[in-house]
Amino acid sequence: MTALAPEDRWLIGLDIDGTVLHEDGQLDDRVAAEIRRVRDLGHEIMPSTGRSVSMTLPVIDRVGIAPSFAVCANGAIVMRRDKEAPVGWVRDRVETFDPREVLTTISGHLRGASYAVEDEEGLFRFSGPFPEGALAAGRLQVEFEELLTTRATRVVVLSPGHAIEDFLKIVERMGLHKVSYNVGWTAWLDIAPDGVNKGTGMEYVRETLGISREHVMVIGDGRNDIDMFEWAASGGGVAIAMGQAPDEVKAVSTDVTGTDLEQGVASALARYFQG
Repeated sequence: MTALAPEDRWLIGLDIDGTVLHEDGQLDDRVAAEIRRVRDLGHEIMPSTGRSVSMTLPVIDRVGIAPSFAVCANGAIVMRRDKEAPVGWVRDRVETFDPREVLTTISGHLRGASYAVEDEEGLFRFSGPFPEGALAAGRLQVEFEELLTTRATRVVVLSPGHAIEDFLKIVERMGLHKVSYNVGWTAWLDIAPDGVNKGTGMEYVRETLGISREHVMVIGDGRNDIDMFEWAASGGGVAIAMGQAPDEVKAVSTDVTGTDLEQGVASALARYFQG
């Protein structure tokens, strides 16, 4: 890896699902190779994802990089690489909140929904059915009332009986306060601690590494990337939407690349970092 002067380094945050990986979990060789090439130029390229820690670290290994940090759980958990730690990583920053109010509010508006609470150790306690693989490997089915007593880095709400447009309207009507929330591709709601998102996680990493605001780039495809895009763009950085991203995501981007099936991440990195 090339040693760059601090003022020349870029911090590059990559969403995983629908960005680095196809929605079915496939990783294109071209995408992985381009990420490694940019890493070898001396830039800090890392995941910034809604995934839990246990579902993020294996992707880092698949891509073949060794970043200093990883932003997980939509910014609620920032992992730091530590060779002395048992798994090679430690939790550098963890943000939690009391989920009782938001859970009771949502359960009053959504009938038949499933709920999960991720704690600071990455364990998901859940009530109601979730698709296999939708949550991290660490999962424990409990009664709904037990979810109310767990400090949360994230609350997940799954309501497959609702179309995404209807789900968005219900979320707006709930008027959630003191939490940050994002709706996924399906009727899936991620709720994080107040003011916590991928952008706040990336800003923590940026400050720690001493990289300038103008030298940040983020790439993503989902509504949970909007805060991260606004953070990057507001400081003079680059926010790149994948080709299949919803219009509201593209609206806050500074650039648009190809879809995940078109290896959009590889194309974007090749354009901006010609080495």
